[in-house]
Amino acid sequence: MRDSIRHFLAEFIGTFGLVFLTGSARISAEMRGSQTIILESALTYGLVLGALITAMMRVGGHFNPAITLGFLAARRIEPVMGAVFIIAQFMGAAIAAYALLGVFPDGPALAARLGGQVVSLDIGTSAAIALEAIGTFFLCFVLFGSAVDPKSPRVGGMAVGFAAAAIYLALGSLTGGSLNPARSFGPAVVSGVLEGQVVYWTGPIIGAIVAALLYDQLFIRRGTDSALHGAVQPTRDA
Repeated sequence: MRDSIRHFLAEFIGTFGLVFLTGSARISAEMRGSQTIILESALTYGLVLGALITAMMRVGGHFNPAITLGFLAARRIEPVMGAVFIIAQFMGAAIAAYALLGVFPDGPALAARLGGQVVSLDIGTSAAIALEAIGTFFLCFVLFGSAVDPKSPRVGGMAVGFAAAAIYLALGSLTGGSLNPARSFGPAVVSGVLEGQVVYWTGPIIGAIVAALLYDQLFIRRGTDSALHGAVQPTRDA
């Protein structure tokens, strides 16, 4: 029970921080009329995600239901603990969106969709799903290669942060570079703008599951290093 609470709080705090800080960057850029919103958002996303994963990786470090489902598919987290992670992630995202609405003026906050994402009119739904799937595939693949694999160089979460920033730069103007169902759904529910959610659920979940299974089966030897507690970094005391 104590472990469940600890994991829940880690995922809740991490997802809250991710959604609140990336949303703040987007809203403040909107208020300033910034011409570099994509760059600012990419840097914020990457730096915040990398720092939070590094801080929480011995307890959790997912902050993303798609990543957790990837861990479940690869049998690196027990189903009950996976449910704890996912509930915490969606709660953290929703409360962060409410916090953004309370802190910032309604006009710019809602204009920026509380940091939520929107699919460009230049691409269709299928293309958007494919882009989110590919982006999340590489995000999850880097996570496994830099933090989950027991033979990884242990660079913390910063490799994941760099990957997230690069992927956002590539996808930000097309899909909003979500890569995370909670990061999209929380702001969408609070702002009341739910369009495009099929993209931000389907794409990231497919991408993360494929990446987790591929890396786990091809590059990680099964044995004493297998972890079922769901922490990004394997540890015996979680």
